[in-house]
Amino acid sequence: MAALKRMLPRDRGTIVQVGSALAYRAIPLQAPYCAAKFAIRGFTDSIRTELIHDKSRVHITMVQLPAVNTPQFNWCDTHLPNHPQPVAPIYQPEVPAEAIVWASEHRRRELWVGRSTVMAILANKLVPRLADWYLGKTGYTSQQTTQPVPPDRPSNLYEPVRGLHATHGIFDDKATGSSPELWLTEHRSWLAGAAGAGLAGLALRKR
Repeated sequence: MAALKRMLPRDRGTIVQVGSALAYRAIPLQAPYCAAKFAIRGFTDSIRTELIHDKSRVHITMVQLPAVNTPQFNWCDTHLPNHPQPVAPIYQPEVPAEAIVWASEHRRRELWVGRSTVMAILANKLVPRLADWYLGKTGYTSQQTTQPVPPDRPSNLYEPVRGLHATHGIFDDKATGSSPELWLTEHRSWLAGAAGAGLAGLALRKR
């Protein structure tokens, strides 16, 4: 709303809302997080329709992220028996950063980042009950490592964790720094043009 207050009078600009695959598919152990992401998606969709009604040239988009190797899992308050971890596959922060910058420069309604995001959203649309069953069976173990939570583990619930912290979390050895799905999205127009040219060439050859 703060951004819109400044953008609407100028009648231009792009707002990028950062969401998650969990804005479509809720998982166990993260009910508050999933509820917040669902709410942001609903809020964004509502604002988008209001902008269309007002014939505004302000664009609002949403980038749905996969699991990301951020310091969140280093210091989030936890009551799990073992150390928390993102649900694999895990992506390095540079991947969503690239997607967010790209979304700010291209007028797309929504951008799905990572194979797991695509699979989670589509599975929830097509086979939601199967997704419920699968997550009920695997959702607890997939969000924990095999190592117990150390007693001196820091928590940022009530106060910041001291020290300098980088953008990467502790799962560099498990995280990937690329997303073929993002690359395909970024080059969709070029790929469509190439496919069209190929079909045209094939049609001419048949003549």
